Amino acid sequence: MQTATPLTRKAPRPRADALRNRERIVTAAREMFVEFGPDVPLDEVARRAGVGNATVYRNFPDRDALVREVVCSVMDRTVRAAEQALSESGDAFEALERFAHTAADERISALCPMISSTFDQHHPDLEEARRRAESLVAQLMDRAKAAGQLRADVEYGDLMVGVAQLSRPPAGTGCMSADRFVHRHLQLFLDGMRAPAPSVLPGAAVTVEDLRC
Repeated sequence: MQTATPLTRKAPRPRADALRNRERIVTAAREMFVEFGPDVPLDEVARRAGVGNATVYRNFPDRDALVREVVCSVMDRTVRAAEQALSESGDAFEALERFAHTAADERISALCPMISSTFDQHHPDLEEARRRAESLVAQLMDRAKAAGQLRADVEYGDLMVGVAQLSRPPAGTGCMSADRFVHRHLQLFLDGMRAPAPSVLPGAAVTVEDLRC
């Protein structure tokens, strides 16, 4: 007698409303982390997201889990922006510029302190997103250099430090009005990265390894 093979049941897919709630929580948390820093009460995140406290804790058992989700979601969108820029066949430097302005809109400067102090910065989810972003941005920069449009003495770290520092004041300062200057000053910075270089930069180019120190 043959033994019946047990049926393998797939895990139920999350309901659409559950996915929407999770997305609302992450969006609200990102906005509030940028405005007030990562220590904002989770009850306030729930209120802005329009969900109950229990819904927040059902999706994210602790603050670290929520912060990690916010950071990874920003990294994922940054990766998609880099992929879009690489898919463009036009001017290589203009594609790099479009990526930089999109990355600035993600408020990277507000998320950097969270990566370094709130949870394990070597978490596999974050590491994977970071490696992907680094690879794509390096390709964007290499393409602009090959076209003779990006100065040769700059690296990935130079670009991302500039984007982070110019994207807005540190989280929690309450200086949201400075947002109106972000893209103007970022463009000034990007113009300084164009080739031919008008001056010699002091020090060495900032690499990926430098940013991880």
